[in-house]
Amino acid sequence: MHNDFSWLNEPPQWSVNSDSLHVVTADNSDFWRETWYGFTRHSGHFYHCEVSEDFTFQVKVNAEFSALYDQAGIMIAIDEQQWLKSGIEFCDGQPMMGSVLTLGHSDWATGLFTADAEQFWMRITLRNGCLRLQYSADGISWPLLRLCRFPSASHYRIGVMCCTPERAGLSVVFSEISLTPALDLDLHDLS
Repeated sequence: MHNDFSWLNEPPQWSVNSDSLHVVTADNSDFWRETWYGFTRHSGHFYHCEVSEDFTFQVKVNAEFSALYDQAGIMIAIDEQQWLKSGIEFCDGQPMMGSVLTLGHSDWATGLFTADAEQFWMRITLRNGCLRLQYSADGISWPLLRLCRFPSASHYRIGVMCCTPERAGLSVVFSEISLTPALDLDLHDLS
């Protein structure tokens, strides 16, 4: 595990060892800005490091999602008004794969996740001012989830996030965390 990671909104319970991070979420934790609901929340748990060049960040996530809006995955942020989070979010009684891009206001793009939501992988690549967001159900095949522009900055915070807006106590294990120079793969290369 990288030594230069730190918390935004440290959770009530967490531990780290050489190859994984275990987190238990706090009540009413979330990242969201205004859209539809009218509120702003910046209380989710975000374990991150800073990068100043293009990169690829990848992680394996294990969790048992059960309550509305339970969520875990990855996040990139510049500040409280410019960020993206992505992963599994429990909604309407089932796990959904989604992403929230926030540039002043949040959007939310989501769809059914038909694989085993208790274990999945997330990957985000920042290259030439664009974010390529991918997920995997098996750690082998990496379909595209989102491609978008992202504001330029002198540095970015990148890492893992988890939130429980409606409860406390979601247990999440993040492992296989890697931060490398940006992968230079063709957009339709799913490896």
